[in-house]
Amino acid sequence: MTQAIPSRALERLILEIKSEVRQTASYTGRESLKPEVYEAMMQVSREDFVRDEDRELAWGNYPLSIGQGQTISQPYIVALMTDMLEVDSDSVVLEIGAGSGYQAAVLSRMVKQVISIEIIPQLAQQAQQFLHNLGYKNITVKCGNGRLGWLQQAPYDAIIVTAASEDIPPELIRQLKPGGRLVIPLGGQWLAQQLMEISKDEEGNITEKAVLPVSFVPLTGSNRNPDDR
Repeated sequence: MTQAIPSRALERLILEIKSEVRQTASYTGRESLKPEVYEAMMQVSREDFVRDEDRELAWGNYPLSIGQGQTISQPYIVALMTDMLEVDSDSVVLEIGAGSGYQAAVLSRMVKQVISIEIIPQLAQQAQQFLHNLGYKNITVKCGNGRLGWLQQAPYDAIIVTAASEDIPPELIRQLKPGGRLVIPLGGQWLAQQLMEISKDEEGNITEKAVLPVSFVPLTGSNRNPDDR
């Protein structure tokens, strides 16, 4: 079971996130985030999703390594990306890059269902175990190539990608519902990256909006399905 969230550390973290939201408002156009986002952040203990040796650092507003060359994102970025998705309690969300499961856990407090895909088998198994042990019932973790999405449950109300891609995977656009949003960092590992908000209107037209300069680990996998001939 999850441990009690340390109130002082949590209050300090939320204040830091709110401060950074204000500081980056000239980029994001957001002076504040929705109350539901902060409520979700307050309900999830980040300590449960970091390595044992990093538990004392879990409440810092910065990314941490989770092994396998991957990181758990900075809480401010988790909150911002969650806010950008514009989800509600009826939403079904696809997450690309489960990592340790933290972003999915936050989202699960706001939506109907989260389907999370992780390409690294060890991390997929670990995230699934973490979330199961903590009692999350509306998150499904799959091991696979996130660039291809998960067609069986498509279309999705929103899609979030937690690693940087040099392009927008076409299959993710196809699996996004009309009226839905895709939030994805675009750019190479050693190049400038931008957190992007991709909107799909009712006619299927795509609008792209750059929101914030960011730095993410690269999204791996191929846009080509090996079963395609």
